[in-house]
Amino acid sequence: MRQIHIIVCVKQVPDPEGPAESFKIDPGGKEIIPVGLPPVINPFDENALEAALCIKGTHPANRITVISMGQKLSQPVLRKSLAAGADDLILLVDQKFKLLDSPSTAYVLSNAIKIIGAYDLILTGRQAGDWDFGITGLLIAEMLQLPSINLAQKVEIKNEAVFVERLTRYGYELVKAPVPVVVTVSGEVGELRYISVRSLQAVSGKPIKVYNAEDLQLDPQKLITRKIIELSAFHAQRECKFIEGESFQQRGENLALTLRKDKII
Repeated sequence: MRQIHIIVCVKQVPDPEGPAESFKIDPGGKEIIPVGLPPVINPFDENALEAALCIKGTHPANRITVISMGQKLSQPVLRKSLAAGADDLILLVDQKFKLLDSPSTAYVLSNAIKIIGAYDLILTGRQAGDWDFGITGLLIAEMLQLPSINLAQKVEIKNEAVFVERLTRYGYELVKAPVPVVVTVSGEVGELRYISVRSLQAVSGKPIKVYNAEDLQLDPQKLITRKIIELSAFHAQRECKFIEGESFQQRGENLALTLRKDKII
């Protein structure tokens, strides 16, 4: 059985599980600024990495290369992918990569993938945990002129073909595509496996490759920042009401009437 090379694209995002008060809005700069919130690997991209690790486990010769792009990336955070079992980590770091729109992001990643060379499978998360656009993976496929399958809950490679259980509204469908192919992975694949502190320490000094825009020979005119017309924080209005009644049953009836009057039910 020949070696299978899998490329996993991951994005560094502010922890989406953080409390709402940890995010501040800069209306002038049209930016969301996390305050005291550590960056993490996008949860859907962790699902994609787990799918890659499951495929790698079928044969010891299989390899995984992880790519991440951004203006400023945290190496300790992204080394988590190496600790999980990936073989190589490539960081694309440049001030020009700040706030790029989805087509520009896909353009940068696809150029980096071309430098890597031969591969069988490209995996991405179905969407990012910050902007939730959900189109970068499919755009990479378009730019590399590869077939693509989205919303995968299971990914396997057999006999030079990829078999994907693709989520649908009423279940899933089994899709087959020749390699190489791009697949976007959903959370149903499962969470990334447990990573021990010892594993993190073991990869702390492992060399990684870092490329900038010049290394990738990018066209500056294709690096377009996303256009945000207006950015503001949602402020919920709350009102507390005490439901009166002479008995528990009457209070329950009054509560139901109040909820219906307020069009909640």
